[in-house]
Amino acid sequence: MTFPPTLLAGRRFAVVGLGRNGLPAARALVAMGADVTVWDDKGDARAAADGLVVAEPDMTRLDALVLSPGIPHALPAPHPIAAAALAAGVPILSDAELLFRAVRAAGSRARFAGITGTNGKSTTTALLAHILERAGVPVAAGGNLGTAALALKLLPDDGIYVLEMSSYMLERLDTLCFDTACMLNLSPDHLDRHGDMAGYASAKRAVFDRQRAGDLAVIGIDDAPSRAMAEELRHRPARVVTVSECGPADVAPAGTVLTDAQGAIADMADAAALPGAHNAQNAAAAAAMALHLGATRAEVAEGIRRYPGLPHRQELVAQAGRIRFVNDSKATNADSTARALVCYERIIWIAGGMAKEGGIAPLAEFFPRVAEALLIGRDAPMLAETLRAHGTAHRDLGTLDAAVAEAWRLARALDGEVVVLLSPACASWDQFTGFDQRGDRFRDLARACVAGMAA
Repeated sequence: MTFPPTLLAGRRFAVVGLGRNGLPAARALVAMGADVTVWDDKGDARAAADGLVVAEPDMTRLDALVLSPGIPHALPAPHPIAAAALAAGVPILSDAELLFRAVRAAGSRARFAGITGTNGKSTTTALLAHILERAGVPVAAGGNLGTAALALKLLPDDGIYVLEMSSYMLERLDTLCFDTACMLNLSPDHLDRHGDMAGYASAKRAVFDRQRAGDLAVIGIDDAPSRAMAEELRHRPARVVTVSECGPADVAPAGTVLTDAQGAIADMADAAALPGAHNAQNAAAAAAMALHLGATRAEVAEGIRRYPGLPHRQELVAQAGRIRFVNDSKATNADSTARALVCYERIIWIAGGMAKEGGIAPLAEFFPRVAEALLIGRDAPMLAETLRAHGTAHRDLGTLDAAVAEAWRLARALDGEVVVLLSPACASWDQFTGFDQRGDRFRDLARACVAGMAA
């Protein structure tokens, strides 16, 4: 199904930021009949907007400004166009908000599921969509993961939109109400955009705004800020279900078996693409949401068992006998990397890039698992100081290419099982366009190593 071509006739929007989110959103608005002006500060991005009206927007009679998530409208400083919109009283909205409005304007009663959290939201989003698709439900998944929200297709009344929601997207909602919403965990991230941890938590809490009686709020309770949020949610209309990677909670593993008040849901030992305790929590959240949305327990169990995994999230990309190469490029902070380090006994660890606040100091308990750390990127010297303080072998290799080559040499010199793990605990923008490009490069390099040995 497609949205009617006159659905937004007479409406005027400006879209600023023409990357993965903005350009598809602009084209979708035009396809619905809206009058759209687009802008990007980068000339090459403007050049890619063929067929669109490219100009700095005039705020006169504008219905809304769609600002790409990475462009600030408040902290650390508002983009000039955002400041002009605020001064003119023009709403600044996420494309997820406009998707919700378009779906309702088109007459569809499709339901919405929203997933957020510092870590695990992509896996949980993809897993929930996978479970529902296997159950025969019309599903469209996207948002912060994959397809931009407004580029998703129109679903029928029995359809479900499964949206990964970043804190940047959540702070630009106005009417969107999630029939089921999930907040997995909270650890410090994006504090430059939200001011402090309280501001970050407030942005994440918005996933539950406007929920009604009959809706479901799912929340992880394995960290103190999330537990406090769970207590607050109990005073709101929606039913609250807690999840945990270790329990006790409403849905949590008992040994390897994911369990709720009605008994066993799925054995995580059968879910090869969901290793580690953190993925038990992700599966618990997806299971709770899927059951609320009408999936049977058997469909949930089978969906978890058959889930194929996502690229760049503990993705086994190459293997040569006892040596495995695991791509966890999506791990852009220490908390996410901890979830990978705990899964393997002996690791050649490739880390580095643009470090988040605190660097890798929180990972010290896992350093005994690291045979050697090979560092890359801008903040390698800072990470090296932490490793040196804990007596962990390490070297600054500079680039990912050099690190993989050295990791391959080291792995072959070691006896027994070893994992070459790219789990950087850092953002990638110093050397790559994003974590996905970094992960793709690692995959290519790892496979070349293995192929070279076989040749």
